[in-house]
Amino acid sequence: MLRSRSFLSLGLAFPLQGFQSIANMNEAFADTDPTAPSSAVPAAKSAANDLRAAASGTETKALSSTEEKARMLKDAAVEKATALRDFAGEKASQLKDIAGERAGSLKVNAEEAALQFKGVAGEQWQDTRIKAKELQASLEDSVRANPTQAVLIAAGIGFLAGLIIRR
Repeated sequence: MLRSRSFLSLGLAFPLQGFQSIANMNEAFADTDPTAPSSAVPAAKSAANDLRAAASGTETKALSSTEEKARMLKDAAVEKATALRDFAGEKASQLKDIAGERAGSLKVNAEEAALQFKGVAGEQWQDTRIKAKELQASLEDSVRANPTQAVLIAAGIGFLAGLIIRR
């Protein structure tokens, strides 16, 4: 029986003729010298092995190159994070200093305003006290001068207050 199949697992395309199975093919090529130029399959095997070795070497190089790039990116990120942390710390310190200065100036301004208000309120209190004493002295003099009129005015005010309270 003559079969013709493509042997693609090694990436080669050559017909497999007269072999019933892969085991028969392995037995047929087992005694073949791989260095002999006339044997195509062993040369293909050595070429495949060479390709595998070269591919594994480039994977390692590519992997190490990728790892190196990742390490460089990580180092750069760490440096930037450190720089950002330092910058944020400096800005926070500056903000704290500015806030402290402004709070101090606001405190001084508030104390000055409170002292000024206290002075003005004290003056107004004194003026009101003096006027109240003058009014009391004036009313006493008026009551002593006209006692009947003072009693009638007091009675009238009492009567009006009583009417208002009843309602």
